[in-house]
Amino acid sequence: MAMTQERYVGREVLRKEDPEFLTGRARYTDDLVLPGMLWMAVVRSPFAHARIKKVDVSRAVAMEGVVAAFSGQDLAGDWAAPLLMAWPVTEDIKNPPHWPLARDKARYQGDGVAVVVAESRALAADAVEAVDVEYEPLPAVVDMEAALAEGAPVVHEEFGTNRCYTWTHTNGDVERVFAEAPVVVKERYAIQRQIPNAMEPRSVLAEPGPAGSFTLWTASQIPHIVKVAMALCTGIPESKLRVIAPRVGGGFGSKLQVYPEEALALVLAKRLGRPVKWTETRSENFLATHHGREQIQEIELAADETGKIRGYRARVLANMGAYLRIITPGTPLLGAFLYCGAYGGEAYGVEFTGVFTNTTPTDAYRGAGRPEATNAIERAIDALARRVGKDPVEIRRMNFPPPFTEPTPCPSGLNVDSGNYHATLERALELVGYEELRKEQQARRDRGDVKQLGIGFSTYLENCGLAPSRVLKALRYAAGGWDAASIRVLPTGKVVVAIGTTPHGQSHETTFAQIVADDLGVPIEDVEIVFGDTELAPWGMDTYGSRSLAIGGVAVHRAAMKIVEKARRIAAHALEVSEDDLEYEAGRFTVKGAPDRAKTIPELAFAAWTAHDLPDGLEPNLDALAVYDPENFVFPYGAHICVAEVDTETGEVEVVKYVAVDDVGTIINPQIVDGQVVGGVIQGIAEALYEEARYDENGQLLTPNLTSYAVPAAPEVPPITIGRTVTPSTTNELGVKGVGETGTIASPAAVLNAVVDALSHLGVTQIERPATPEKVWRAIQRAKGGAA
Repeated sequence: MAMTQERYVGREVLRKEDPEFLTGRARYTDDLVLPGMLWMAVVRSPFAHARIKKVDVSRAVAMEGVVAAFSGQDLAGDWAAPLLMAWPVTEDIKNPPHWPLARDKARYQGDGVAVVVAESRALAADAVEAVDVEYEPLPAVVDMEAALAEGAPVVHEEFGTNRCYTWTHTNGDVERVFAEAPVVVKERYAIQRQIPNAMEPRSVLAEPGPAGSFTLWTASQIPHIVKVAMALCTGIPESKLRVIAPRVGGGFGSKLQVYPEEALALVLAKRLGRPVKWTETRSENFLATHHGREQIQEIELAADETGKIRGYRARVLANMGAYLRIITPGTPLLGAFLYCGAYGGEAYGVEFTGVFTNTTPTDAYRGAGRPEATNAIERAIDALARRVGKDPVEIRRMNFPPPFTEPTPCPSGLNVDSGNYHATLERALELVGYEELRKEQQARRDRGDVKQLGIGFSTYLENCGLAPSRVLKALRYAAGGWDAASIRVLPTGKVVVAIGTTPHGQSHETTFAQIVADDLGVPIEDVEIVFGDTELAPWGMDTYGSRSLAIGGVAVHRAAMKIVEKARRIAAHALEVSEDDLEYEAGRFTVKGAPDRAKTIPELAFAAWTAHDLPDGLEPNLDALAVYDPENFVFPYGAHICVAEVDTETGEVEVVKYVAVDDVGTIINPQIVDGQVVGGVIQGIAEALYEEARYDENGQLLTPNLTSYAVPAAPEVPPITIGRTVTPSTTNELGVKGVGETGTIASPAAVLNAVVDALSHLGVTQIERPATPEKVWRAIQRAKGGAA
C-alpha cells in the first residue's frame, strides 16, 4: 500500500461524511423499516397541571388497525425504576420520580398520560384522539419567583415547596471584599426559555430479538448512556440491550437526554413481541423535547474607583420545569465557575436555586450553563465600564490577567489550562476596525440619525470537555468524564477506529481520521471511523459539552500511539535491532543510520496477523484500546464584537457586522472549526434578538410552532468575520480545546451590549432579552421619560 508523508492535522480536509449526505444515502432512525413494525403515539395532556381522574382506552383499542393502548397505570408494573436523573447536585435535592407516563397528575402541557400502538403512523395518530381522559384542572405556576412565593401552587405535593435545591460555592472572603469595595455594580438579568429545533426530530425504533435481547435505534447524542439508563428503567439486562444512534440530524443538547418515548418503545416491543417505532411531530418537539435556559440572574461586581475588579457575587434562579431529567439540576452549574469570565479578582461567590414549575422540563441546550454565565458577566462588565467612565475595551484590558501557558487559578478557583486574552481582543479590534467605528458612531449621534450604531463586546471564557471523573464525583455527577477509542489495523493495512463519542454534525469521521492518518502514516481514505453503536463501540461517554475532540480525540491519539508501540516491537524483531535503534515517522520505522532498512505500519499489521514470526509473548494482530480520563477541563476563550444598527423610531435591530476571534487550542481542521463558530454565532444572535418560548399564566405554551417561535434562516445571517489565535491546552498532549459551543456562548452578550451601546447616549442602560423591536422601542421611550 502506498504511504504518505503528508500531514493532515491543521489542513482543510474535505469532510468524509459529505458524500453520504449529499447523495441522500444517509440513514436516519425515521428511515428504518422492519418487518411487522408497529407505530406508537403518545396521548399528551392539554393542561399544565391537572389530576388524572380516569383514562379510558376502549374506543381506541376498538379501532381497526389499533393493536394496543395503555394508560400510565396500566404500565406501572413494567418499570424497574423511574427515568434516570444523573446529577443530584445536593444531598437534599428534591427529585420526584419521573415515570414514562404520568399516573396521578399531568404536570406540564404535553406530559404523556397514555400510549397507543397501531399498524401505521396515521392510525396511531387517529387512535390518540379516541382515548378519553378525564382531567381535574389544577392551578398552575410558570413564573419562578411566583413559584417560590407563599401560597403558590405546588408542582409536587409531596415536597410542599417548589424549591428543588440551593447550591452555593465561594472562593475567598466575599463579604469582606464587597464591604470594603468603593464601587459595587449590581445588575439583574432575565434569560428567556428557548426551544431546541434540531433539523431531525426525535425518533425511536425498538426491536425484540432472540433470547430476550433488544435493539433500540434512537436519534440520540448519548447511545451509551441511554443503554445504561434503559437497563435501569425497564429492567432489561444491559447485556441483552444494544443501542444504535444512526445518522443524527443535529441535537444542540436536545438529544442529550433519556426520554420517556425510548423507554415506552422498549417496553411495548417487549409486551407485543414486535418492533415499535415513534417519530415526533414538530409540535411534539415544542411540547415534549426538553427546553433550555430560563434563569433570573443577579450579579454584583466589587471594584475600586478605576474599575479594577476585586470580587464577584451572583444569585441565580433556574427553572427546572416540572421534572428533573438527566442533568436538569446540574445544567446551570456547568457555568457556576464562570461568573468571573476571563477576568481577575480575589473573591467569588455564587448561589443557585432550582425551581419547579408547570412547564416542560429544561436541560442542556448548546453551551449549557456557560452562555448564561457569560450573559451575566459580559453585560455586567459593560455596566461597570459605564459606572467608572471607561471604554468597554479599556475595562477589559485592565482586568485581564497576563498571558499564561501553565494552569493558572481564576477567581472562582478553577485552574485554567492556558490563555492570552489580550491577543484575541487585539485581533478582534483590528478585524472590526474599532477606531473608525467609534468615529462613525459619534458622527451619527452628532447628526441625530434615526439609525444609531452600537459596538458590543463579549470576551468570554469557557470550561468544556466535561472532565476528570474524580472532579465529577465531587460535583455529584453520576457518570465519569473519560472516553474510549479502539483501533484495528487490518491485515491489508486499512484502519478501523471505534470511538465512544457520537457525532451529530461535528465531523468526527473527518477530524478523527486526520489524527489517525498522521499518527499511523496512512492515507485518510484508509481510515474508517465507527461510532454510535454500543455493540461495535462498546465503551464511551458520548457527545456533549464540546468534549468529543478534547477527550474522545485524545483517546483516539493514545490508541494510535499504542499501535505504534506494538508495531515498534514487531519491527525491531523483524529488522533484528533493538527498539532503541529505530526511528519512527509517519508510519515508517527505520534503522538509525540505515534508512533503507524499514518497515511500515501496514507491513507490520500483516506480519502481526500471520503471526509467523512475532517476538516471544506478543499477541497477534495490531489493535489497541485506549481510555482517556483527563486531568482537567479545557478552556476555550475569545473576543467577539458585534456591530449593530438600531432604528430609534421602530426599535428594530440589525447586526451589520460580526467579528469572532476564538482560541480553541490546536486546530485539527480549520474549515470545520469555522463552521462550528459561525453556526454557534447565528444561534446566539437568534437568542439575543428573537428566540423565546413563552407561556401564559395557565401554563399554555404561546409559541408552540415555527410560526410563533422564530428560528434563524439565511436572511437573518449577518456578515461574520472569523479570526483565531492558538494557545495550546496544557490538559492534553494534542493541545486541543473545544469549539462546538463557543459561538453560542459568546454572541448573545455581544449583541445585547451592542444594542445598549447604540442607545447609551439616550440614557438606555439595559435591554431585556430577546431584544425585540417592541422591547427596544419601549426602552427608548422610558429613557426619554415617556410612558412605555
